[in-house]
Amino acid sequence: MTSSGLSIRRLTLADMDAAARVHRAAFDQALPWLAGLHTPDDDRWFYRERMFATCTLWGAFDGTAMRGVIAFHDDWIEQLYVLPDAQGRGIGGALLEIARQDAEDRLQLWTFQRNARARRFYETRGFVAVEETDGSDNEEREPGVRYRWTRGPAGE
Repeated sequence: MTSSGLSIRRLTLADMDAAARVHRAAFDQALPWLAGLHTPDDDRWFYRERMFATCTLWGAFDGTAMRGVIAFHDDWIEQLYVLPDAQGRGIGGALLEIARQDAEDRLQLWTFQRNARARRFYETRGFVAVEETDGSDNEEREPGVRYRWTRGPAGE
């Protein structure tokens, strides 16, 4: 599958280190006050042992370089990250569409309340905030917001 000159494909175990690098670069740029929370080794372990074992993962590539990654299972999006220099080119939307196609009738995800760019991204794509937390239930101790998208009658 291609979108705007990028190729999008399902990821394999061999792609997990690249997925971890995309995650870390995008996370640190969006949430600089949380940068350094995990080491690169922690990130690689997390993608190889947790995400790959429990999620369906897809990546967007510009040539051989991964530019974005999405990890989802059931009706949950666990991770969606696009490299900072690749944002605004439709990569996140293309990856999100793959999860929508896979979903039966809804998708849910968590993001941080202070992550205004992510919140705008999801809200402009039909996600609605349905719950907020004070951060006491996540390792970052950062207030979160749960979003839900429900497939509309027109299959949107």
